[in-house]
Amino acid sequence: MGSNFTFIDEYEGEVKRALAKYPEDRKQSAVLPLLDLAQRQIGGYVSDEAIDEISAMLEMPRIRVIEVATFYTMINLKPVGKFLLQCCTTTPCWLRDSSAVVDAIKNHLGIGMGETTDDGVFSLMEVECVGACVNAPVVQINDDLYEDLTPENVIVVLDELRAGGDPAVGSQVGRTSSEPIEGRTTLIEAVE
Repeated sequence: MGSNFTFIDEYEGEVKRALAKYPEDRKQSAVLPLLDLAQRQIGGYVSDEAIDEISAMLEMPRIRVIEVATFYTMINLKPVGKFLLQCCTTTPCWLRDSSAVVDAIKNHLGIGMGETTDDGVFSLMEVECVGACVNAPVVQINDDLYEDLTPENVIVVLDELRAGGDPAVGSQVGRTSSEPIEGRTTLIEAVE
């Protein structure tokens, strides 16, 4: 297959840095970093042409690149919105009522899981743990984590993003790190 994808300026340097981390006979180990860089250059997903280019660069069968790309949920093989909302719904977030947060997002944006708003601004997906359980519920939006979410404060974040703003990442209730919140049930108390 021919490729009409090429890494451009800022990404080309990152590709060289990724490849330099591995011996020449192990350069295929750079497949995930190259997929991530291609996704960032394209704007949220990896195209067939980018897969072809990565396959050629790494002298790696195309199917092996696709296998890696389909294994990791962080790699998208179809276009997504400007803001990709990855909603954690595993046990710690669920115990903190992530279901209500997800429902608020769906209702506010008018989309379901795996869908993108008509204007292409937001895409919604369900993911397994994003690794911020102590500050549940959590939604990862692009590369940023928004924590301690409620149905109300998640809408504030979405509206600010839509308006071109830059909402504060991290806790949406103003706590530092993972300090206790007065009056809030801990995860241990929630399961007892």
